[in-house]
Amino acid sequence: MDQVFLARLQFGVTTVYHFFFVPLTIGLVFMVALMETLYVTKKNETYKKMAKFWGHLFLINFAVGVVTGIIQEFQFGMNWSDYSRFVGDVFGAPLAIEALLAFFMESTFIGLWIFGWDRLSKKMHLACIWLVSIGTILSGFWILTANAFMQVPVGYAIKNGRAEMNDFFALITNGQLWVEFPHVLAGALCTGAFFTAGISAYNLLKKRNIEFYKKSMNIALIIGLIGSIGTALTGHSQAQYLVKTQPMKMAAAEGIWQDTADPAPWSALAIIDSAKKENKFELNIPYALSFLSYSKFEGSLKGMETLQKEYAAKYDDKVGKGTNYIPPVKTTYWSFRLMIGFGVGMILLSMIGLYLWKKGRLENSKLFLKFLLPAISFPFLANTFGWIMTEVGRQPWSVFGLMTTANAVSPNVSGGSVLFSIILYVLIFTVLAIVMVYLMIREIKKGPADQLGITPNKTIDPFDKVGA
Repeated sequence: MDQVFLARLQFGVTTVYHFFFVPLTIGLVFMVALMETLYVTKKNETYKKMAKFWGHLFLINFAVGVVTGIIQEFQFGMNWSDYSRFVGDVFGAPLAIEALLAFFMESTFIGLWIFGWDRLSKKMHLACIWLVSIGTILSGFWILTANAFMQVPVGYAIKNGRAEMNDFFALITNGQLWVEFPHVLAGALCTGAFFTAGISAYNLLKKRNIEFYKKSMNIALIIGLIGSIGTALTGHSQAQYLVKTQPMKMAAAEGIWQDTADPAPWSALAIIDSAKKENKFELNIPYALSFLSYSKFEGSLKGMETLQKEYAAKYDDKVGKGTNYIPPVKTTYWSFRLMIGFGVGMILLSMIGLYLWKKGRLENSKLFLKFLLPAISFPFLANTFGWIMTEVGRQPWSVFGLMTTANAVSPNVSGGSVLFSIILYVLIFTVLAIVMVYLMIREIKKGPADQLGITPNKTIDPFDKVGA
């Protein structure tokens, strides 16, 4: 069994699964904080119910996300011990800060928020949920600091065969971090928004708690539009940065085998033959790639074959002659386009929804509401394909220019052991998914007025006498 392939497969599976929960955590708690802010400022009890109802769903997601994150980090010691030995001094620092600072901050203030509804003042309670939101954002920042080092290594020196940190400030000012972090953050807002919009749409179709879900939908559509446009703009900045720092990844994402013309056309669709290193069919948009890469209608890009020769001359003495520096092209190319496609879909849906809201037709637009149900998956799919493009497009590097993936795996772990742990993790994840879906559906069915066994036509507020 190919140990490297299995180790990569396991890390890919656990990362994708964990990343279902991370952006939803960041985006949904931000929306809960916004709803509670509206409650405190407008003194409208509906917003309080909204904060509690969506807060319940956030807590379920947060709990499962913590478990999957712990499982993911186990692998650095299990399957990637050579990687940990080589860059652990640099890579481990931001992860340690994330755990000791951001995660404990989230956990502390989540507890205060849950049990503090009737024990803290409104403003103090509101501050707790905003601190939770800030904590989730800081968690993302420190994790992306570690990931940015893998993409563009900075702030280190090689001593005794290991990468040792010599400039912490360089890590947190890494250019890769500051194009990657806003992009992930905007994607998280989309995830929370479309999750809220989809569930609200379902209940509006069922004519349940109309006023409650209309308000939830309105907030979700606004945040969805801001997040989706923000994702597009920050993604554009990130792509331009990749042209400078990881030209091979960008060439693979665009299916460029030979150097392009000047100006360069953008490949909207292509049939790629990786074996022959050519594209059998291309649907190109003239000038577009030059503009996307350089913000002007001129400029060419190097192809993968040219870059292969340049990388071989630069890195072969370090990682071994004959190394193939071209990543899996089809995966990188189509992941990039699927990410863009779902992102454009979110922009259009948000704009249509806000138009219908302005015209007063939103709750009666059955076709649009029905479309929002499968659209819950759009940000999850866009996030997933974005990460696949980011990580697969970096191959064969584990840390770009320093360590290949083949040299990063644990030397004494057999392929059979890795396969067994993959099966075990998949079983654990399946159980977690079933439990989470069950809990989510149960909370959604209870709704904002029914979740404590009190029917909607009661005049008392069921939330006033209990915690979250």
